[in-house]
Amino acid sequence: MTEPVIDVAGLSKSFTVMRKAGRVRRRREQMVAVAGIDLHIERGAMVGYIGPNGAGKSTTIKMLTGILVPTAGRVRVDGLEPSRARTELAKRIGVVFGQRSQLWWDLPLRDSFDLLRHVYRVPAERHAANLQRYADGLDLGPLLDVPVRQLSLGQRMRGELTAALLHDPAILLLDEPTIGLDVISKEAVREFLVAINRDQGTTVLLTTHDLTDVERLCERLLIIDHGILIEDGTVAGITSRYGTERTLVVDLAEPGEPLRIAGAAVTRVEGPRQWLRFRRDEVSASELLTRVTAQVEVRDLSVEEPDIESIVREIYRR
Repeated sequence: MTEPVIDVAGLSKSFTVMRKAGRVRRRREQMVAVAGIDLHIERGAMVGYIGPNGAGKSTTIKMLTGILVPTAGRVRVDGLEPSRARTELAKRIGVVFGQRSQLWWDLPLRDSFDLLRHVYRVPAERHAANLQRYADGLDLGPLLDVPVRQLSLGQRMRGELTAALLHDPAILLLDEPTIGLDVISKEAVREFLVAINRDQGTTVLLTTHDLTDVERLCERLLIIDHGILIEDGTVAGITSRYGTERTLVVDLAEPGEPLRIAGAAVTRVEGPRQWLRFRRDEVSASELLTRVTAQVEVRDLSVEEPDIESIVREIYRR
């Protein structure tokens, strides 16, 4: 087995906060942001890392980049200890924080990219080739001479992705990269991430609140809550384990009253179309269809699987 490109064991981070203990007095308390997580990501993987606000996602990313020093545990990123080798690690990773920028606000995109070439000491020929590839892939060509402050949010995010990749990092850490983007901009970013993962083998760790990003991009999903890693598995496996409810959508020959079918409950009726929710561990779709056709004539049907958002809500509820 190859060594994981991200290897974390017992990783914890606590902060000291001051709490009110009277009109004047304050007392110190320890707030645990990350509580002993184990995490191993193979090279070339694309992994989603999700959780509610305050769950510990961004704190984890900051420890992986060396911005924060862990309180306890071991962390290695591409064989390096981030907090002790930040300069060397910076050459091997790209980072995009959706609400922070690494571009110069008053400079054209091209100048920001050129400054980053010097920061990362990228040879001029390699920089030019990379810039051309990413400008083509993200449709940045017409924007290279536009000051960053004049770019839309979607255009700026495409610039941020380019800036994070110009030095050919092996690992890309993304913290809310599609936050605030419109549908078209989100789709452009997703297609680009799929391409660099497939064509260049770039390892991607994605934190997001947009679960469509996870569905479209990731095979593996990590879920953190209150600093604890509560799920680690494939998206398909987690969906199968928690997504026990499915929906049979039937188009009847004629509109009618909600069907009464053993093992299912009608949740919605629109003219001749009815939605019947059922549990996959209690009845199969084929069995349910047999029961429906025994009562009424069916013109068309389909089965809707639970979406990832409803599954994550169920995990948090449990």
